[in-house]
Amino acid sequence: MMKPEKTIRIGSGAGYSGDRIEPAVDLIKEGNLDYIVFECLAERTIALAQLQKMKDPILGYDPLLEDRMRACLPLCVSNRVKLISNMGAANPVAAARKTAALAKELGLKKIKIAAVYGDDVKSLLDDTPYTFMESKDSILSVADEIISANAYLGVEGILMALQQGADIILTGRVADPSLFLAPLVHEFGWSLESYPLLGKGTVLGHLLECAGQVCGGYFADGVKKHVPDLGNLGFPIAEITADGSFYISKLKDSGGMVTTGTCKEQLLYEVHNPSEYLTPDVVADFSGISFQELDKDVVAVTGATGRVLTGKLKVSVGYRDGYMADAQLSYGGSYALERSRLAMEIMEERIRGKHSEPEDILFDLIGIDSLFKGVTTNADPQEIRLRLAAKTRTREAAVKLVNELETLYTNGPAAGGGVSKSVSEIIAIQSILIDKDKVAPKVEYFKS
Repeated sequence: MMKPEKTIRIGSGAGYSGDRIEPAVDLIKEGNLDYIVFECLAERTIALAQLQKMKDPILGYDPLLEDRMRACLPLCVSNRVKLISNMGAANPVAAARKTAALAKELGLKKIKIAAVYGDDVKSLLDDTPYTFMESKDSILSVADEIISANAYLGVEGILMALQQGADIILTGRVADPSLFLAPLVHEFGWSLESYPLLGKGTVLGHLLECAGQVCGGYFADGVKKHVPDLGNLGFPIAEITADGSFYISKLKDSGGMVTTGTCKEQLLYEVHNPSEYLTPDVVADFSGISFQELDKDVVAVTGATGRVLTGKLKVSVGYRDGYMADAQLSYGGSYALERSRLAMEIMEERIRGKHSEPEDILFDLIGIDSLFKGVTTNADPQEIRLRLAAKTRTREAAVKLVNELETLYTNGPAAGGGVSKSVSEIIAIQSILIDKDKVAPKVEYFKS
């Protein structure tokens, strides 16, 4: 008798740092999973986490780490599901240490937890005049303001942890699809030079990395694209075989839907060139992909492939870039639009006469032109919210601007109300490329 073909089932437990927790709990309970992956890092997230770590060396990991682990760890143990996540953010070692302490508190014994790090490459920048990919400026122009520089690692560190039997793996900055690709490489014994297979696994990761999006979240428009039971939106599951064939599904009782439409939209999410999707593991080629609905909420994915990697790693560089002033004021009723425009004119005059010019300034009439400048869809709106947003070099200048808008209460047009104002430091993000051979992942282990 022939052995049944080995399959691996991977669930997506989060698509960003603040995502819902209960769909992941449902997946671990009912999804017959081998792995669950929590993808929780955006470009600015790790820079902000680095600021936390600078203030307190035991912080810098995802703020929902404890809540997620309390909800999911016991279920992962009882259902024999391995957990992989970049919730380590700027401090994977502290995240793993915290998770080990939580596991002990929950009475979970002999849990092996791995911290994968090595993505922090700030010390490697030195005085090298790297060029930012976005602005084309030299990185040296902001050298004194840099707070973080994190390379997008590939599968290598996670593979090391899996090979040593880790049950929970917490990483820093790892490329999103690599979190899903690593367990496939480990389970099926794929070579790191089997680029067509790595391309297929990368596409799987790309489809799952935003969790609920491929199940209809961010897809519905309320008119033409109806998605059932969005209040109970489920998260996706992928089942894959050793040849890279896979399909996407969800739990039957969960809300949302998995269709060729939801999969196509997620495939194109954050993709510039479908034939050259650059990752630390492979240059994936999405251009030949086809989707086929096998059953309700079950979609097969075929046609992905990949080519040899570039030898470069993308590095997200976070740096201080001044302050953001944000102030808002509402006008309602008759002549709301005219009063809002008058208020804006007063602010422009005051800024010219009383304040040093901000580096950048924007006025929005929310409800009229905040999204589409110069296009007025309602000639007689009954409510408008005036917004001032400005970039300044100092906090003091930003505070003066938001306070100036507040003076419109008694020094501007009639019946303004509902002022809100805030000043925050701007953490800007740009990217550089460095040689992959300069970066080596490291792994540290903890036990409950």
